[in-house]
Amino acid sequence: MAWWHNSVVYQIYPRSFMDSDGDGVGDLRGITGKLDYLHALGVDVVWLCPIYPNGGVDGGYDITDYRGIATEFGTLPDWQELLAGMHARGMRLVMDLVVNHTSDQHPWFLESRRSKDNPYRDYYLWQPGRDGGPPSNWGSHFGGSAWQLDPATDEYYLHLFATEQPDLNWENPRVRREVYDLMTFWLELGIDGFRMDTINMLSKVPGFPDTAPGADYAYPLAEEHFLNGPQLLAYLREMKAEVLSKYDVMTVGETPGVDPDGAAVLTDPQTGPLSMIFQFDHMALDKDTASARPRWTTVPYSVPELKKVLGRWQTQLHGRGWNSLYLSNHDVPRIVSRYGDEGIHRVASAKLLATLLFTLQGTPYVYQGDELGMPNAKFTSIDDYRDVDTLNLYREDVTEGGRDPEGVLAMIYNKGRDNARTPMPWTAGVNAGFTTGTPWIPLNPTYPQINVEAVLADPESVYWYYRDLIRLRREHPAIVEGRYDDLRPEHETLYAYLRTHAQEQLLILLNFGGQALDLDGVFELPANAELLIGNAASSGEVPPATLQPWEARVYLTRSVAETGTPG
Repeated sequence: MAWWHNSVVYQIYPRSFMDSDGDGVGDLRGITGKLDYLHALGVDVVWLCPIYPNGGVDGGYDITDYRGIATEFGTLPDWQELLAGMHARGMRLVMDLVVNHTSDQHPWFLESRRSKDNPYRDYYLWQPGRDGGPPSNWGSHFGGSAWQLDPATDEYYLHLFATEQPDLNWENPRVRREVYDLMTFWLELGIDGFRMDTINMLSKVPGFPDTAPGADYAYPLAEEHFLNGPQLLAYLREMKAEVLSKYDVMTVGETPGVDPDGAAVLTDPQTGPLSMIFQFDHMALDKDTASARPRWTTVPYSVPELKKVLGRWQTQLHGRGWNSLYLSNHDVPRIVSRYGDEGIHRVASAKLLATLLFTLQGTPYVYQGDELGMPNAKFTSIDDYRDVDTLNLYREDVTEGGRDPEGVLAMIYNKGRDNARTPMPWTAGVNAGFTTGTPWIPLNPTYPQINVEAVLADPESVYWYYRDLIRLRREHPAIVEGRYDDLRPEHETLYAYLRTHAQEQLLILLNFGGQALDLDGVFELPANAELLIGNAASSGEVPPATLQPWEARVYLTRSVAETGTPG
């Protein structure tokens, strides 16, 4: 079994974790100073969002120097001290690899745009215009056309994200060699793996053909032409052969649009180029997928549909590849606001969602602040937001489109990326203990009540429940290696499933929603079931006749031969 099968990953967004020098921006020394906190929680891998020099447009994902450290975060010696501190505590470090695109300030692009015959021209994707406009109707993820005209050479370059993030040309072997060299640079410094940003967008369909027109927007996303493109697998296999196969590392690829069969190819234990992937099926359950901009829409998700999606990945990838388990990250809302109840059931729903996260098969990912049960950050003014995608939405819909500002702010509150990027609240004191200066983005208004100091002092807090779940996962092989069986796939609120491995079987009961659930006639618990963990006072009742709102329970039902199939 690979070491990362047993691991729990903690994702850090460096700008917002801890500021050590009072400039209002989180930094590497700030993270180093909190390693004991992470170690006590029980996580053993840290995924660090980009800390490289960047253009300041997309939260570090517009890189200008792949081998450097952004001055706002510190220096290379600061980074080496952080790495040493992690390794001394038995923790590993995974770095972000962002190689679908660079910043438009990267030296490669500055050279590329100088002339059509520049040696770096084909490091990027340049095309002549068509009929006085862009080469095709592809849209950017951040709005508008994915093509930008450069007057110096009267040609367009492709940018699937911000205008300042030109896409690299992976068909060019020199580009691939550059990437492999920079990966080797960090691996030789001692890192333990890579999280690969938008890695399945590297290969584009030749000719950049038009996509079907959108109903509301002139430039729809052309995902069928850039997700899982014709050369993707060849590129990733070459990357593994040239670099990754030489190190004992973990890799996780961000791969929207990949299904379980595709994931099995990418993560096959013998032949797959990656350790695991981030799939996005469950991320679409609360979106209007018929919209031209589905990520900004919000529709109620159904628990049976959630079970169906998660179950498909649990069963179809079992024994063929490896899952990553996540409900949040730096790009999406807080899990308790999105999937739970940020009101009176905030703590209970945060614990239930954590129970789900830690009892499925795969490597769990905890985003900073989830262990506190942090909700979304409701700001009342667009001036409080920093995310480029959010600001573009407001500009297009309100400033240029004349829409109601309150309606757009409501969309941002539900789905904006800055929900996850507010500073980590360490205390109820000034600036939540994050900085002695002015925070780069406003604090979540809930910080006086929801902060690290408060949860550590409360034995019933979300934090301690996370720690117990991490311990539980490591104590029971059925969670890491076991088969998954959904016992009540059609029930509207009860999520009941088994995890079975050898002679060990665990039963998980989750009551999604704000209503108590009488189990009589719905589910019969085996007489010998032993409660391992639960998030409500009633969890210890015998018989446990009712599940409270958002109640979660994990039972050990002993051996398969001894118990049969519960329920």
